[in-house]
Amino acid sequence: MADKVKQILAKPIQLADQVTKAADEATGSYKQDCAELKAKTEKLAALLRQAARASSELYERPTRRIVEETEQVLEKALSMVQKCRANGLMKRVFTIIPSASFRKLFSQLENSIGDVSWLLRVSAPAEDRGDEYLGLPPIAANEPILCLIWEHIAILYTGSLEDRSDAAASLVSLARDNDRYGTLIIEEGGVGPLLKLVKEGKPDGQENAARAIGLLGRDPESVEHMIHAGVCSVFAKVLKEGPMKVQAVVAWAVSELAAHHPTCQDLFAQHNIIRLLVSHLAFETVQEHSKYAIASNKATSIHAVVVANNNNKNKNNPNANTNNLINLIDDDDKQTQVQIPHPMNHQTPNQMHNVVTTTMAMKAAGSKPPLSDDATNQASHDSKSNFSNQNGVKNVNYLHHQQHSSSLSGANTKGRELEDPATKANMKAMAARALWQLAKENAPICRSITESRALLCFAVLLEKGTEQVQFNSAMALMEITAVAEKDTELRRSAFKPNSPACKAVVDQLLRIIEKADSDLLIPCIKAIGNLARTFRATETRMITPLVKLLDEREAHVSREAAIALTKFACTDNYLHLDHSKAIISAGGAKHLIQLVYFGEQIVLVSALVLLSYIALHVPDSEELAQAEVLTVLEWASKQSHMTQEETVDTLLQEAKSRLELYQSRGSRGFH
Repeated sequence: MADKVKQILAKPIQLADQVTKAADEATGSYKQDCAELKAKTEKLAALLRQAARASSELYERPTRRIVEETEQVLEKALSMVQKCRANGLMKRVFTIIPSASFRKLFSQLENSIGDVSWLLRVSAPAEDRGDEYLGLPPIAANEPILCLIWEHIAILYTGSLEDRSDAAASLVSLARDNDRYGTLIIEEGGVGPLLKLVKEGKPDGQENAARAIGLLGRDPESVEHMIHAGVCSVFAKVLKEGPMKVQAVVAWAVSELAAHHPTCQDLFAQHNIIRLLVSHLAFETVQEHSKYAIASNKATSIHAVVVANNNNKNKNNPNANTNNLINLIDDDDKQTQVQIPHPMNHQTPNQMHNVVTTTMAMKAAGSKPPLSDDATNQASHDSKSNFSNQNGVKNVNYLHHQQHSSSLSGANTKGRELEDPATKANMKAMAARALWQLAKENAPICRSITESRALLCFAVLLEKGTEQVQFNSAMALMEITAVAEKDTELRRSAFKPNSPACKAVVDQLLRIIEKADSDLLIPCIKAIGNLARTFRATETRMITPLVKLLDEREAHVSREAAIALTKFACTDNYLHLDHSKAIISAGGAKHLIQLVYFGEQIVLVSALVLLSYIALHVPDSEELAQAEVLTVLEWASKQSHMTQEETVDTLLQEAKSRLELYQSRGSRGFH
């Protein structure tokens, strides 16, 4: 940068020398004015030479802007003094320079002197500058905020760590107040020193700088600029090794950048951001996947107790563990795991948490995954004999695994257990928020998330987390299930009907839907709807609570419930007939009729589509006949605002035709 600055300063220095030389040749009435002009130019030239000597310290952006203005002033001065030289009688007679022109030029030279002086002060190291007030340079008179931004960025380059932290906090305030200020911060080169502060500063400075980065990433162009500046590698380093408070802000910044420029999702994934975020999410939540394992000092006692209990049980009933416990370990996960105690262990654990902790201990003890009913008897003897052998090996290797588990986690776990509960909760909330934004419409990242213990973490956090943790977890599940709805491979691998992690997630989603009293309701409804194609015909427990929401006072809730039920009843769902019958049995027809007739505009079409699918698939239903659904569909077909979409109109006509066929035959009643 120093060479660039020297090149920028070379031309104005040359111009200043030319002005000084030409001023010496002035004659006549202009001699006094040229002498004053020469004095000001020499003062400016001295400052420019001082700047050239300090080029390595100069902040390039204001330097370039100030030098451009100074060049223009010196070119005007050179042109004026050249007119004042004695080049003939006729030229002197006909060359008239108003005194006002000299006064204007003097003022411009003074402004240039003030600008260059300010540049030297603002670029000087903090210890040299002391508490000196920098003031406002003349060049920033029309846009004072630009000068303030320059000052703070200059401090980021040359100030102490404390001063840099304060400067970053000031940039946070500016970026939060006004989008244009954020754009100026990026244009004036603020991203580079902010990232450097994130990487090298003290915790307060790191937090301020990371927060500034998150606020600046408000559009794809800004995020792209940060990507080129190396934000991915810097954030990955902090998420792996930084203080938890800083990591939480960095996770929030990741979510902001991903939300405003989804293209950066894969770049974050390439830098192991997903892995690191899942590690933070799973810390003190549930035991993690082998590649996210985290050590715990409390694991030994829990492990020993469970192994002892299991040994006693196996002597009496070798099939007890296989038949009674849900195994939460993927078939391909063969590595030893360390039991992580739940943060709520001091309280009475609920049934789901019993399943999680007991099963994880079973994995550490070496039990096998549960088999189907047909294979249980055949495998019981093998399960019994393998248990003692595996248990012996794992007891020998346990301490060795505990020592090396931190390298598997991808994150430095040292000291994290000592953080206060609020910091831990905020870390989980921000990790969930980042995973939510990174998973949006990205199948590879969703696959990476679901292959870890993240789903199980989300299930636990939906129940035990703070309000913010719960909301972000619900939103993350909503996005992951939305991708799984369109991606058959992901849906089959991550949300298998017999998958314990999937069951735990569904249980929590249904619990929230049944309560229907929180901000989590909408994302949970959407998530259940996205999973509609994964449920078996006998799995109908989610239908009734969704049907009840059709009678919800809030129209947007009824609309989302109708959309979710439509995914169960639509033709694309292989089990649409079973689900349609379940919706009818739960009393869905009467609620849908009410919505079609009297519902608000935002719910009308959704209710009509669901009612049409049900009528199409179960046209011989006595409940539909008694509810006079055919009359409702005939009325709806005449309402232009309901049939504007061609697909809706086509579905409506087909459903009406099917009802006419069956209900005319059954008009005497169904028995």
